Amino acid sequence: MSFLQTAWAWFWRIFIVILAVIIPFCAGFIRFASDLPAPGDDRTQTDAIVVLTGGSVRLSTGLNLLEAGKAKKLFVSGVHPGVQLNDLLKIDRAGASAGSNTELAKRVELGHTAGDTFGNSVETVAWMRDNNFHTMRLVTADYHMRRALIEFRMAAPDLQIVPNPVQPSITNNGRWWRNEATFNLLLSEYGKYLIVKWRYLISRITES
Repeated sequence: MSFLQTAWAWFWRIFIVILAVIIPFCAGFIRFASDLPAPGDDRTQTDAIVVLTGGSVRLSTGLNLLEAGKAKKLFVSGVHPGVQLNDLLKIDRAGASAGSNTELAKRVELGHTAGDTFGNSVETVAWMRDNNFHTMRLVTADYHMRRALIEFRMAAPDLQIVPNPVQPSITNNGRWWRNEATFNLLLSEYGKYLIVKWRYLISRITES
């Protein structure tokens, strides 16, 4: 076999390997982006509501659920160290009465140590254990929910979690492939989701 034939054969082998990686990745991404979890309609009562910071829609949803009596307490994980509860209430509930905010504040706690989704799970699970809570409603963005659920299930498989995805404006445009910001966000999130999913699968295999 000549050098040219050998090089061509290796080229095709490499090309096939690349296709074997790219095609499943692209197909998985399209499915991931086209089938984001729908906003939650499960109103089951839980011990706690947990909001992962990252958007005002998440916080307002959590506060509304708390006011509706869907949990005893609300925990907001990943709050910036310089931000206090009154600051969040002023921004999110500007139209509410002072008395309403005061009563609500008694049932809300903040976590300031988490810097990512893994940190959210560690911080929240510690808070749940401290309060002897066993069920929680998880509030986060639709594109973030799948990854967050895996992190929380790895951190505390015994906790019962009710997913409550919310739809931020960036994923509420109908055609994610036409919006550069939405496309980049979903692609980045899909990559992170795959890493966490593989970490979870490897941990299960190792345990078994």
